[in-house]
Amino acid sequence: MIYTCYEMIRDCRADKPEGWSYFLAQYVPAIRGLVTHYFPDRAGDAALVERVLVALRQPQSNLFDSLDPAPERAFVAGLRQRVLAAVEADRAGAVPEFIIELEGLSQALEPLTLTERLAVWFETMGYSTADAARMLRMSPQTADKIRSRAAELVRGSVDAWSRTLLAENGASLGRDAAALSTKDCLPAKAFLDIIDGRTNWRGREEMERHVKTCWHCIDHFCRLLEVVDAMRGSQPLADAELESYQRLLGIQLPKRSFWKRLAG
Repeated sequence: MIYTCYEMIRDCRADKPEGWSYFLAQYVPAIRGLVTHYFPDRAGDAALVERVLVALRQPQSNLFDSLDPAPERAFVAGLRQRVLAAVEADRAGAVPEFIIELEGLSQALEPLTLTERLAVWFETMGYSTADAARMLRMSPQTADKIRSRAAELVRGSVDAWSRTLLAENGASLGRDAAALSTKDCLPAKAFLDIIDGRTNWRGREEMERHVKTCWHCIDHFCRLLEVVDAMRGSQPLADAELESYQRLLGIQLPKRSFWKRLAG
């Protein structure tokens, strides 16, 4: 028997220990990775992940409230948003020295193609040129040229600039982009079809016409690329760690036969 993400979402909605135990085993490593990447100054706070999990356990987190159960990668992309919000709620991040708003960034980057905008958006997400190149399947040299061109475009459009301007404003830019959803925005499946090579040229061209000028979809696309990269080779928690988190959240330990069915 294979226990899927769809079944986990169903069981977590019903507050079943099987669902929550699977969630902890499979996705605490992803949560740790997100905290380490986006909040490196807090990565040493051993209790931070615990506080995030307690926040996600609360009904108001709406973690499992989507009308339709999501495929795993789409679910993790949504989990990312809630984890980042929970860490910010735990303690707000530092205010950037210089501010750039999404509208200003959009105007500055107007000459860029969709692929170039994706490469730049990964900079707002704190990823190095090499990381962005890997996720976008381009050479590091190409990604570096794109970022250098974008830096000059941004520098020429703002009153105050620094090399880390985009990364330092990444959190606010991401929140603003996520809030710009429209009826024309694409679902996760459309981006996953492109990532997995299931989209023909016509479908890709139609996608690009909308996404090129939609920061919500650019952010969504990058988040899914991030998830695909992060989940590659991810390993579940060891039993001792899992039991510790189960106790933290007050989850009754499922019978051992449940985990034997998963292993089978």
